[in-house]
Amino acid sequence: MLDVLMGNRKIPASHSGRNDSYLIMLKAFIAISAVMLIPCLGLSKDPDEAIYAAEIEPIVQAHCYDCHGDGMDKGDFAMDKYQSLDAHFKDIAVWYEIWKNVRGNLMPPADKKALSESEKKKVLSFIERVVFKIDAKNPDPGRVTIRRLNREEYRYTIKDLFNVDFDVEDNFPADDTGYGFDTIGDVLSISPLHMEKYLDAANTIAAKAVPVDGPQIVEWWVENKEFKSEQNEKHHMGYIPMDANWTFKSNRWVAHDGEYELSLEFTIKGSNEATEQTGTLNFGYDGKDLVQRKIGWDNSKSLKVKTKARLQAGNKVPFHLTMEPGNPPGEGKNKLIVSIKSIVMRGPLDGSQKDYPWGFRHIFSEGPPPPGQNERDIYRRTILGRLATKIFRQPADAVTVDRLVKLARMVDEQPGKNFEHGIRHAVIAMLASPRFLMRAEIQAEPDNSGKVVLIDEYALASRLSYFLWSSTPDEELMKLAGEKKLRANLRAQIDRMLAHEKSKRFVESFVGQWLQARDVETINIDARVALGIKDLEQARRQFNGRVRSGMREESELFFEHVLKENRPVSELLTANYTFLNEDLANWYGIKDVKGREMRKVELGGDSKRGGILGQGTFHIVTSNPTRTSPVKRGLFVLENMLATPAPPAAPDVPPLEETLKGKNKNLSLREALALHAQDKACAACHARMDPIGLALENYNPAGLWIDQYNGKPILTEGKLMTGESFKNAKELSHILATARVADFHKALAEKMLTYAVGRGVEYYDAPTINQIVDRVGKNQGKLRELIYGVIESAPFQKRRGDGNMLAKIKP
Repeated sequence: MLDVLMGNRKIPASHSGRNDSYLIMLKAFIAISAVMLIPCLGLSKDPDEAIYAAEIEPIVQAHCYDCHGDGMDKGDFAMDKYQSLDAHFKDIAVWYEIWKNVRGNLMPPADKKALSESEKKKVLSFIERVVFKIDAKNPDPGRVTIRRLNREEYRYTIKDLFNVDFDVEDNFPADDTGYGFDTIGDVLSISPLHMEKYLDAANTIAAKAVPVDGPQIVEWWVENKEFKSEQNEKHHMGYIPMDANWTFKSNRWVAHDGEYELSLEFTIKGSNEATEQTGTLNFGYDGKDLVQRKIGWDNSKSLKVKTKARLQAGNKVPFHLTMEPGNPPGEGKNKLIVSIKSIVMRGPLDGSQKDYPWGFRHIFSEGPPPPGQNERDIYRRTILGRLATKIFRQPADAVTVDRLVKLARMVDEQPGKNFEHGIRHAVIAMLASPRFLMRAEIQAEPDNSGKVVLIDEYALASRLSYFLWSSTPDEELMKLAGEKKLRANLRAQIDRMLAHEKSKRFVESFVGQWLQARDVETINIDARVALGIKDLEQARRQFNGRVRSGMREESELFFEHVLKENRPVSELLTANYTFLNEDLANWYGIKDVKGREMRKVELGGDSKRGGILGQGTFHIVTSNPTRTSPVKRGLFVLENMLATPAPPAAPDVPPLEETLKGKNKNLSLREALALHAQDKACAACHARMDPIGLALENYNPAGLWIDQYNGKPILTEGKLMTGESFKNAKELSHILATARVADFHKALAEKMLTYAVGRGVEYYDAPTINQIVDRVGKNQGKLRELIYGVIESAPFQKRRGDGNMLAKIKP
């Protein structure tokens, strides 16, 4: 535009930096004149070009051309190299870089004149509307990739459908990840190996879920939570330390008088190596011990004891389980823990009462099958219609149910088979079906890629359930979806789901991947270097599995607390509390925390802990085996907390260890990084990352606090690219939670949206992210508002057609 009015002449590079005010005023004058003259001259009828010339180009020239225009192309990035505005607007890659840097407050750099908020908003709005062609009022929901259930989703879905615990780690290959998560559709495809494993799994699960022996002596499963500890009501039988006396009691309902078989299944945990510790486990009824078992270290997956007792029918039959300590574990040895897996009552043993086992009555809801095949078909239709709706996560159509009934009847009529064999076979077919294995959604207009529609309420129930529970929708969600009332009651359902114990799955999965907490127990850290001792065995005993698992639980419980108590998102960075047990508190040097149970612990004002950046999880996953990594830590914060990931490292850059050799071996990491970043190709990225990472250098690779490195005091002061200065990790956290809190909200919103919808965040998601960040800011920065925002957003609620895929295939 300006080139046309100025005779296609560029301002010479030699003029850059001289008479800037005059040049800017001149260009602005020409731009304003252009707005008035263009229609008269007939040069252009495009109002966007006029707006660019009058409003956007003066901002770009004033703030960007010193480095990226008028002959300057710092970083090989020039913004005025185009022959026409039309060509300029079509170069989305360039505008995407401008948009990212302006949006992330990275450009202009801190040593240049910053954009005002109105200028920033004006530039971003123009790019989004004109270049990206985004409709802010109707955001593009993006594409939806049909994807299979990942391993955790499969495991929890089977658990919730059939109450069967299926070992996905041993039976399925590991899931690929994308954008840091294992929920991404593009990487969750099905290979021939997967299909083979799914067929085997369907047979294994159906064998456990559908009994084929008909009505039998009844088994009653007793849940651990029914037994309450006399010492601590919150304590459960999944974790019973063997070094103390414990008593658990339950008043259990018994249906019929008679003799019963009682079986107790448990495991011994706490140590990978044999110890001398022993104890005695007692299980009894009505104040009397029925069975007593001396126990000690055992690496078996499962141990079982059985006994018999004559019980009387009633609602308050008293059972008890006690633990009595024996020999201690020995010096330096880990303490053992008993974990009760199940308690099962079977009876009456005389066979006077028979039925399908308790856990299977939801399948055979009307009891034993009738004798005639036609009557059995009616019963099959009832059973299989209900199961197909649950397994396929939407109402089963009549054609599908007819096929399943026909399949089940065909098996029933075979020699040696019965009604239950047929139902089992139909269940196998459903579990091997793509309608179960794949998370697919019915498209209203699949060939119309321009048509955006709300997903139906069954699809919404499924998206909601797999987001917050990693599993299939429950009956309440399905009922509301069937009545088309789920959207009308969405907020209440989100609150119900977050209050449910299944929400721990979301916490473990999201925190496990966003903060990499699921890796903290397996990452290689040389404990000898971290502790400054040479004895490997001694180092491992101190930095043991309990400390590492405590760190993981600390991060999970911390996030869960902020979410369930609906605290501000910023509290994730600045909280003056954390979650500890005795092992982890001792590791951190925090006094007066006793016992293995994790609990909320208030921290003093001078504490070196508090917030994500003070947790061992963060320190371990951002370190190398023998030293911290300021680069990894800085990059982690940029990507996960500021939504400004640095570009990939330049090729053939030597590792920092090369810099620390020879005459430089005693350098501090700050000094070594300064040498390492002297390469111009590396300097820009290191200027973003290094100050952040160096602020966290007081935490060693195992999360211990240190004051020196290589005999030199650790210096932690620095400055963000956006200009904020800090002296240490606490001040850095405070800046992220205040001056840069909108960036933190944006980063977390992008991560959570990615996790929820199964794809990466694209430029057309900008209005969605902006809307989420705005609503969080307007609601006191509460974390739950962010969850609401993701679920109520266009990408979560809507979809567009994929277009006619056949038409796109070239002959």
